[in-house]
Amino acid sequence: MTARERREQLLDVGRALFAERGFEATSVEEIAARANVSKPVVYEHFGGKEGMYAVIVDREVERLLSMLTTALAPNRHPKIIVERAALALLDYIESNTDGFRILVRDSPVAQASGTFSSLIGDVATQVEHLLADQFERRDLDPATAPIYAQMLVGMIALTGQWWLEARSPDKRVVAAHLVNLAWNGLGSLQGSPAIRNPR
Repeated sequence: MTARERREQLLDVGRALFAERGFEATSVEEIAARANVSKPVVYEHFGGKEGMYAVIVDREVERLLSMLTTALAPNRHPKIIVERAALALLDYIESNTDGFRILVRDSPVAQASGTFSSLIGDVATQVEHLLADQFERRDLDPATAPIYAQMLVGMIALTGQWWLEARSPDKRVVAAHLVNLAWNGLGSLQGSPAIRNPR
């Protein structure tokens, strides 16, 4: 196995263990044993579990942020942007369950940056600009866009955390209800919401 292949193998093993047990409960010994290598091999590649964890978190943040940023592309109807953002997060959770579990857990390594909350803050900043534009078009105060961006992104993120474990109903149904609340508000909820733009 090449050094690069070994590194990727160790990252895969570490990712699974961190998702399953958390940062604190995972040891270098356990990572090495699951990868069928000696502890020095782990230290050689990452300097310890902290270094490995940092690489894993960085990769997951990059992957999720890329999916969300693509969904938030401007020049679409605002409702479609909300639909795509909700589906992008649920798609990420479905296809990267271990990565999402790692991102939503607290750990001392990820506190300064790379936390789920800092990632959500980055996304909210992007949403803020889209909302401000829409607010101006509708003669609403664009200065309130940051508040609404935090609410909207927070609602989607917390629902994603719930859906991580629930996995029911289907992600498209969950996304439709998210959009129903975000778009229509409690005063105008539709009885049977659906995503209108299938992929």
